[in-house]
Amino acid sequence: MHILGLHIIDFSIILIYIVFILWLGKRAADKTKDTSDFYLAGRKLGKFYQFFLNFGNSTNADQAMAVSREIYRQGIGGMWIQYLVLFLTPFYWFTTMLFRRSRLVTIGDFFTERFHSKFLGGAYAVFTLLMAFLGGGVGFMVAGKTMMVLSPKPAIQYTVEEAQSVAMFEEYQLLKKKADLGLTNEEQARYDELVERNKKGELCAVISYTNEIAFYFIYAVIVGVYTMLGGFLAAAITDAIQGVLIITFSMLLIPIGLNKIGGFAGLHASVPDYMFELFGSASMSEYAWYTILAMVIANLVSIVASAPMMATAGSAKDENTARFGMIGGMFFKRFLMILWALTGLLAIGLYTGKLHDPDLIWGFMTNDLLFPGAIGLMLSGILAANMSSLDAASVTNSALFIKNIYQPFVTNKSETHYINVGRIVIAVTLLGGIWAAVFIGNLLDLFKYFISIPAIFGAPIWLAFLWRRLTKTAVIIQVFVCFTIYAIIPNVFQSIDAIKSNEHFLLQTKPKTVTISTGALKEDVEAGRAQKVGDSIKKEHTIQPAGIFFDKVALSNPEDSNSPQLGLGRFHAEIWILSWFGIDFTEFTKAQLVTTRFLFDALFPFLLLFILSYLTRPTPIENLNRFYGKLHTPVKPNAEEENKALEYAFSHPDLFEHEKIFPRSQWEILKPSKQDLYGFGGSWLLVFFILFLLWLMISIK
Repeated sequence: MHILGLHIIDFSIILIYIVFILWLGKRAADKTKDTSDFYLAGRKLGKFYQFFLNFGNSTNADQAMAVSREIYRQGIGGMWIQYLVLFLTPFYWFTTMLFRRSRLVTIGDFFTERFHSKFLGGAYAVFTLLMAFLGGGVGFMVAGKTMMVLSPKPAIQYTVEEAQSVAMFEEYQLLKKKADLGLTNEEQARYDELVERNKKGELCAVISYTNEIAFYFIYAVIVGVYTMLGGFLAAAITDAIQGVLIITFSMLLIPIGLNKIGGFAGLHASVPDYMFELFGSASMSEYAWYTILAMVIANLVSIVASAPMMATAGSAKDENTARFGMIGGMFFKRFLMILWALTGLLAIGLYTGKLHDPDLIWGFMTNDLLFPGAIGLMLSGILAANMSSLDAASVTNSALFIKNIYQPFVTNKSETHYINVGRIVIAVTLLGGIWAAVFIGNLLDLFKYFISIPAIFGAPIWLAFLWRRLTKTAVIIQVFVCFTIYAIIPNVFQSIDAIKSNEHFLLQTKPKTVTISTGALKEDVEAGRAQKVGDSIKKEHTIQPAGIFFDKVALSNPEDSNSPQLGLGRFHAEIWILSWFGIDFTEFTKAQLVTTRFLFDALFPFLLLFILSYLTRPTPIENLNRFYGKLHTPVKPNAEEENKALEYAFSHPDLFEHEKIFPRSQWEILKPSKQDLYGFGGSWLLVFFILFLLWLMISIK
């Protein structure tokens, strides 16, 4: 028996999970008395809840899907779209302490206090709420696409258009397999047409019963109800439960997949050698080592602009609890990502050429490998992983709206009033996520937004922590300029027909044919190109042209090779600006183009801030002394000691001068303590240990 395309056992498991989560939300609601409880759980969370809160808040099912989908496309090097955060983890040892010592509710409050500018606090809040739509869209999209694959429509029920789309996809995959061996003129013409149709999303491998939009609304109601009931405390409690389900869904596919493919030996016999290159191949991958480095730098700039960072750190009872909870939760997530990577490699060996959309791979594997009951656990785990991020983010976004947009204009209202308005904001942000999921159909597009756009506010946050000379005017101008380059131009240009068809913007990189040495696969032995699996053979591979200013360049009419071309996807304003200086990007590889973009996104805001700060009026020194006095004062165990320590720091502005690396300068960098060095150094040891485990996983044969 099936309900909505799911076996009755799976449907029952999901229903029980949903009822249990809503009950936990109701329990948390009974303990929520004021805005401090609603937004920061009363600043009382210990190490246990901090661990699962940080683990759950940072671990989304969409990240597992992004890792597996990029490995499915690119090989193991594709995992760096998410795994680059491994190299950022040690820096959380410092950022978590700084956010906890700020003693604020939102990062919008941080801008308001540091620059005495409600405008900047409000601007950050508006920016984050817009970004929340994209973040929510990712969660909805992952759950929706997985549900689609788990409820496939039988071929006998296809419409004529659906049957034609599936047939074209199967034909495209057959021709793609033959392409490197040579096609007839007729086959080449048909293949070129299908390539263009695939770029435009006209080919499908799976047709589903699931109506995505209806599913999104049901999902939003579930998350919204328990979060609106209990606020941040509900998020912390449910994240502890959901953490177990996240671990379950991360491990469920691996033993069955390994058994089906023939263990690690079978995996290496089914997946080309170059797809096991950990740092990617400069010729075969979009993620060469220098691309990964550029993405790490861009993400390092961006991490401090993540809105939940202030709330998760601020909810801890003290800064050490916040630090250990953050590092513990984050490193446990990094370990689970190794399992996601192995799942992606298994997907290559088992399902290459069987899907039109790599975002569907996790659901496709679930449906193919698991049995009733296990499928219900998997879907519950995916829902849990997304809910654990959506809940904390929704509460944080609600706090930003209330504290930095609503409360400055609507004053002297009761705590109940502000909580109720905050609940409405939670509903609005969830609806915005549905809009983003419908508007943007590709997970990778969303992740690339997340890496670059937060750098707009990340750069001034880093400098505000460290540099006194940073000015309000410089930040306002920098935010406006960077937002125009990173967000407005890319989205406006991709919607204007005159720009999409402009010959200058349709430039592509030059096609290249590369010869690679690789171990023979089973299909090579069957085709007579090798005597046994693993023999070293040479293969020619044609690297298709890549769009320079647009993600893709495709024919407007795939059936007519002479039809005008159009630019599709994001318009890369960063590349456009650099082209003004005469750089010839046609000789670049895809990896080099991506590297250039991310380095621009990371470094350009700092260049603007330094120049503009020296050209504008500095912040009054008394405001700076109060801000940095609080930032350098450790959090005390009770309110009385807190107030006493802060008042002493405020009345003695030179109190921490001897602790600075550069005394009497504009730089507010304190000498590291033993705890700083042990925590930071120990975190790097864990980074190398995780890398060793990853290397070990791909080396087993």
